[in-house]
Amino acid sequence: MAIALTGARIFDGSHMLDGRAVVIENGRIRGVPAEKDLGTGIERRALQGLLAPGFIDTQVNGGGGVLYNDLRSVEGIKTIAEAHRTFGTTGLLPTLITDTRETMAEAVEVMRAALDAGIPGVLGIHLEGPFISPERKGVHNPAFMRPMEDEDIAIMTSLAKGRTLVTLAPERNGMDAIARLAAAGVLVCAGHTASDYETVIEATRHGLRGFTHLFNAMPPMAGRDPGPVGAALDSRDTWCGLIVDGHHVSDAALRVAIAAKGTERMMLVTDAMSVTGTDLKSFDLHGRTIYRKDGRLTTADGTLAGSDLDMASAVRNSVERLGLALPDVLRMASLIPAQFLRLDHELGRIAPGYRADLVLLDDSLQVRQTWIGGE
Repeated sequence: MAIALTGARIFDGSHMLDGRAVVIENGRIRGVPAEKDLGTGIERRALQGLLAPGFIDTQVNGGGGVLYNDLRSVEGIKTIAEAHRTFGTTGLLPTLITDTRETMAEAVEVMRAALDAGIPGVLGIHLEGPFISPERKGVHNPAFMRPMEDEDIAIMTSLAKGRTLVTLAPERNGMDAIARLAAAGVLVCAGHTASDYETVIEATRHGLRGFTHLFNAMPPMAGRDPGPVGAALDSRDTWCGLIVDGHHVSDAALRVAIAAKGTERMMLVTDAMSVTGTDLKSFDLHGRTIYRKDGRLTTADGTLAGSDLDMASAVRNSVERLGLALPDVLRMASLIPAQFLRLDHELGRIAPGYRADLVLLDDSLQVRQTWIGGE
């Protein structure tokens, strides 16, 4: 049965629309007609606020008290997705950080089961490591870092449904490995890398598609040594994930990066840990206690350990702290990650034929309702 969402202002992925309705039928958007043209034979649901495409987060380590590394189960994935849906995220990649080969294989198998079960909002898996640089390890455990082997490539290319994103250090894996992953449909990003500019640019020629949490866990850009940050901003056909929480990257650096590359290839990510959607003040990561205080997650020595961020807060921060226009920010939270994931034919817009993944925001950009597949 078709229903019409009425009364809200609509951002369709390109433009702000007034006086329109969103008609949903069988989990898809049937149309966005003028409200006056709806007629009388359709159920109406009146809304107040701004209706936008649901947020898409490509880097979600956990939520709802669950860390994907620790609870690799369909129920764990469901808990993570439900926690983030509260904050407007209608599509996400549960993220496994550096761990053993056995754990990685199990995480992929569990994701296969979650996709087969149709867990709402789950789009695939992000494998962040273990093929990264110990020099730029962040909170990742260097004991698990190792060279990539054929068995690893077989695991990472085995997920037939959904999307697989792999974060690696280009300088430690070689161009052939990057090309093999990309040819198999894996989305390859550079992250936790000490690479130089030339190596990263060469990697883009072999299929490198983007950069995981730009600026973080990579050397800073310098005048004669632009490094991975310079490569990210200089390459026109790559995407960058940005953590806009006021802690991971300074607001000024984010504004400069966006000015250099434009918003069209910048996507908001949370890098959220298990505490999202809970009142927890700490959690365990590979035997280390991570503390939550004043919007930061850190080890005892102050090392950042993921983020205490949700997508709705990332949207608000991008408007209020960075001064970006709301339409640009909403695209950075939906359409642009959909394009990165090669899912922009059905996600990231409010348009006929697209999946009815929606978020309703109030005037302060707080989330009031979400829909995934029209539900």
